[in-house]
Amino acid sequence: MLGEYRITGRRASEIAGSVERGVGSGDLAPGQLLPPMRELAAELGVNPNTVASAYRTLRERGVIETAGRRGSRVRPRPASTARASLRVDAPPGVRQISEGNPDIALLPSLQAPLAAAARHHAQRPALYGEASVDPELARLALASFAADGVPHGPIAVTSGSLDAIERVLTAHLKPGDAVAVEDPGWAGLLDLIPALGLRPEPVALDEDGPRPDEVERALAAGARALIVTDRAQNPTGAVVSEARARELREVLARHPGVLLIEDDHGYAIVDQPLHPLAGVTDHWVFVRSVAKGYGPDLRVAVTTGDALTVDRVLGRQRLGPGWVSRLLQRVVVELWTSGAVDTGAVARGYGRRREALVRALADRGVEAYGRSGMNVWVPVADETGTVARLLHSGWAVAPGARFRMTSPPAIRITVSGLTADDIAVLADAVASAAGPMPAGSYG
Repeated sequence: MLGEYRITGRRASEIAGSVERGVGSGDLAPGQLLPPMRELAAELGVNPNTVASAYRTLRERGVIETAGRRGSRVRPRPASTARASLRVDAPPGVRQISEGNPDIALLPSLQAPLAAAARHHAQRPALYGEASVDPELARLALASFAADGVPHGPIAVTSGSLDAIERVLTAHLKPGDAVAVEDPGWAGLLDLIPALGLRPEPVALDEDGPRPDEVERALAAGARALIVTDRAQNPTGAVVSEARARELREVLARHPGVLLIEDDHGYAIVDQPLHPLAGVTDHWVFVRSVAKGYGPDLRVAVTTGDALTVDRVLGRQRLGPGWVSRLLQRVVVELWTSGAVDTGAVARGYGRRREALVRALADRGVEAYGRSGMNVWVPVADETGTVARLLHSGWAVAPGARFRMTSPPAIRITVSGLTADDIAVLADAVASAAGPMPAGSYG
């Protein structure tokens, strides 16, 4: 079963360490089936509970996965192998349009907000024992959520969307649980789920968000959580429409025990209305990050949800970092109250480029998607070949493999750095590199 590699150890930690060394050295390949617990226990002369404990540790670390009677296997892609490694470096002379970064010209200056936050700190420095959430930020967040139809709930602040999602998942789920997640979807999230010892359950989507039949299938199959991106879905730009939100709420109403996580990381860069799903299930959270609109280094996300979930997040946060810097929280307060950020202009800036590229590709017979945000998703027949040919033509795009589980091949193009003069040239290059592609290949 394991070839020449032999798992060793007498204690659970030693057995787990032996498996990890085998995975790290390559002697235990991705997908390798491990011995049944009783069989390995007999071979090592230990109690089966010891092996069970070792396997549990390995699942929690994202090294292996267990599928009931089919046994335990080394994860097909070890959790330590980030999808971000599936990137295309841009050599000199090649335009980098794969990174998903915002346009620096559309980011607000932080000089005045930082200075205002420093003045506030000088007057009233934050100390141990104080609330983890700045009261003014909480007030503004609650008002913003209420205006968008998000149900009222307590507020937590985390270091970005992914930090919030990780804390919420660990607050409710245990290793081995399945999480329904968009496919194609955010690469960081697709890495996080298995790293937590959880199983991603792919859910196909279209331009209106996750398909209701796919969500129903995943939840009926036992998924304990569902993660939905409301707007600016990465990588496709999908937006949950009003009609789709109504359909998804009907599905969720049949599964009230499911943990619902909504990610609004596109806040401040989109102009499409929000149609939240929150409040249908017993446990839910809504996460709003400012990183895309105000800059990736401003690691602040405001989160609301049911009281139990938010309390668990805050309680665990107190035992780790304690809180997100109140200086950074005050910067967000200043940005929200100063009127210095014209979110409509920002959204239009990205929209003009995105829509122009989608139109130019359509004129050349290339199917492409991008209703919101800063990315365009282009289905292709040969993903690797398309990426290579575009690189040769002077464009570094993101391979779809970074964002896919079972959905068809594609490439992702970030429009942030494009000018009007770039659109036709890039569209010609994509059309030439991608070749013909059957219609209806979104996901």
